[in-house]
Amino acid sequence: MIKFLDLKALNHRFETEFKNEFEIFLRSGTYILGEHVTFFEKEFANYCGTKYCIGVSSGLDALQLIFEAYKVLGILKKGDEVIVPANTYIASVLAISNAGLKPVLVEPDIETFNINPNEVLKAITSKTKAILGVHLYGQLYNVEALETISKQHNLLLIEDAAQAHGAKFVDGRKAGNLSHASAFSFYPTKNLGALGDAGAITTNDFELSEVIFKLRNYGRITTYENNLKGFNCRLDELQATFLRIKLKYLDKDNKKRKAVATYYQEHINSKSIVLPAFQDLNQHVFHLFVIRSNRRNELKDYLYKNGIETLIHYPIPIHKQLAYKDISNCVLPLTEQIHIEVLSLPLNTALTKNQISNIVSVINMF
Repeated sequence: MIKFLDLKALNHRFETEFKNEFEIFLRSGTYILGEHVTFFEKEFANYCGTKYCIGVSSGLDALQLIFEAYKVLGILKKGDEVIVPANTYIASVLAISNAGLKPVLVEPDIETFNINPNEVLKAITSKTKAILGVHLYGQLYNVEALETISKQHNLLLIEDAAQAHGAKFVDGRKAGNLSHASAFSFYPTKNLGALGDAGAITTNDFELSEVIFKLRNYGRITTYENNLKGFNCRLDELQATFLRIKLKYLDKDNKKRKAVATYYQEHINSKSIVLPAFQDLNQHVFHLFVIRSNRRNELKDYLYKNGIETLIHYPIPIHKQLAYKDISNCVLPLTEQIHIEVLSLPLNTALTKNQISNIVSVINMF
């Protein structure tokens, strides 16, 4: 069976470095917010091209802390509307509602799966204060369009870059440096994945970064002096240690992902399948390779019977989740179509050439 993702195989090549650094970590006696968190924050900010990086406990916490910090700064307030793509993972929307803000779901571009700027324009009201753009599956959203809209309507532009580590816009800026603030996840399956939960926020805004640094650690400025009502959302020192190792290989790994995606794109020719749309390889790091088929479930079963594991990202749209039953009456036909048609193929750096070729051959016989 070709697994969709074998994390053990994926991390095997880092094992010696992991063990060596773990020994140093263990002997250090500093296990919370030590030097590795500080070093990683500097290194990841430098990688993304931003002035500041704040390491936090997860991608969801990263997003929520951004919204909470803007509330502290008086830029957002409870009940403000945030426009967000309807076909994203639920974490994007949870961050908005958990912060006491109102998510406004809009349809994506069915070709790229990313938020449709025209739908964003239609959704703007007097209560709209921010756009949460998601670089879904690893492809940058329409950067130029969203930047223009946010400036013209005086809106915050926030990136959910949880799946887009290293994606680069045409002007050289990377994901994490395309907005007022950006949230990353380092969940183990991500292109830059930890060995547990982890996340980060990048920004060029000093005031915002200072508030987030406080909020992630109980809102405190000294051990027992708290200026804000904060959270416990710190990046774990050990995870920072592992992330520092893997960051060195990220660009090389993304290059491998692009090579696999290009092979799929050039060799999959089944008429039952719609391949993902992208024009610029630099703007896509292929966290996922997502195809569409109106025979999705049949295709998934066929592939499994032929030794290929696939996944569905995501089977139930947010407005159809029980957690968001209050917006279940949203009319989002494209989003609903996407959720019943998408299927993610195996794509990772542990795949062999024979496995990749086999996946294509089996698909083309469907």
